[in-house]
Amino acid sequence: MKILILKPSSLGDVIQALPVLRLLKRHLRAAEIFWWIDSGLAPLLEGDPDLAGLVRFERRRWVRPRFWPEMFRSIRRLRAQRFDLVIDLQCLARSSAFAWLADGNFLVGLDEPREGARGFYDLAVPRPSFYTHAVDWYLSVLPRLGAPVDRHFQWMPPRPEIAAAVKSRWGLDGTDWIVIQPGARWRNKRWPVEHFARLVRLLAAEFHELRFAVLGAAEDRPSGGIIADAAPGRALNVCGQTSLPEMIEWLRPARLMITNDTGPMHAAAALGTPVLALFGPTEPRRTGPYGQLENVLRIELPCSPCLVSRCAYEKPNECLKALSPAMVFERARQMLQRVRRGAESGP
Repeated sequence: MKILILKPSSLGDVIQALPVLRLLKRHLRAAEIFWWIDSGLAPLLEGDPDLAGLVRFERRRWVRPRFWPEMFRSIRRLRAQRFDLVIDLQCLARSSAFAWLADGNFLVGLDEPREGARGFYDLAVPRPSFYTHAVDWYLSVLPRLGAPVDRHFQWMPPRPEIAAAVKSRWGLDGTDWIVIQPGARWRNKRWPVEHFARLVRLLAAEFHELRFAVLGAAEDRPSGGIIADAAPGRALNVCGQTSLPEMIEWLRPARLMITNDTGPMHAAAALGTPVLALFGPTEPRRTGPYGQLENVLRIELPCSPCLVSRCAYEKPNECLKALSPAMVFERARQMLQRVRRGAESGP
C-alpha cells in the first residue's frame, strides 16, 4: 500500500502532524508512506524511519512561471506512484489541488472551508469543535481510515550522530540548559526582548548551575545578543547557527524551554521537554504546547485571543507586554524546582 501525506508547512504544523505518520505506520507496517513538504523543512524529516521518501514542494520557485515545467514534472512523478491513499492535512487550495492531481485512489482531508479545499476530497473530516487542538484534529482522520489512535509512539526519534555533533560543538555535556526562544513569525506573538533579558537575569541569580541558550533564526540574532548579554559567561546566542535537526537535539536534553508561540515550541512539547509558553493573540487550546497546556501563561484582555497577526488594541501588544518578567520568573522557578526534585528522587 502506498500513502501520501501532504503537510508542507509550517514547522510547528509539520511537527504536530507527525503522530498521524507514526500511527499509520504502526497500523500498516508494510505501507510505503511519503510526505509532501516544503523544501526548506525537508531536513526535519530526512532519514525518518517511518517514511519511504519525501516529495519536495518548491513553493518559492514554483510561483514563477519559468519554473512551472519543474512543477509539472513533480506532479507527473506523483501520479506515477499510484498512491492508494492521499491525506491532505494542510487543507488549503494549493495542497488540495496537488493532492487531487496526485490521482490517488482515495483522498481524505480536513474540512476547513476557508479556501474551498474540501471540494477536492472524497472524505472531509471536520474539526470536532472550535477549541479542538490541532494535533487531535489531525489524529481524528485515522479512525475514519480504520487506524486506532493512542499515545504510545515516539514523536521524534533521536538522531545520535547529530546529538553528538551538537554536544561537541557547544559543550552541552554535563550542563543544565534553559533554552530561550524570542522569535515568532507574527511580530505580535513576540514577548518584548527586554522582558526576556530581565527574566534571564532573575533566573541566573536564582539558579547558579544553569546556563542559557538563545535559539532562533538568523533574523533573531540581535535579540539573542541582548538576551545573552544578561548572563555574561553563562549564555550562548546560537540564533541562525543551527540546522533544524540540530535545533531538535538542542531541545531534547534541555531542562526548560521558555518561548513564544512558535514552531520550536511544538518541537519541545513533542520531545517531552518542559515548556513555559507565552501566549498573546493566539488560542492555546487550539495551538498550544500539546500535553502541556497548563504551562501556558497569558493575560485576559477583551480582545485576546484575537487570532490575527496585527494588533488593533488601544495599547499595542498589551496581551504580551502585560506579562511581566517577575510573573514569568515565578512560574519558571516553580517548574525548575519540580524538575530538580524529580532528578533528586531518581527513577
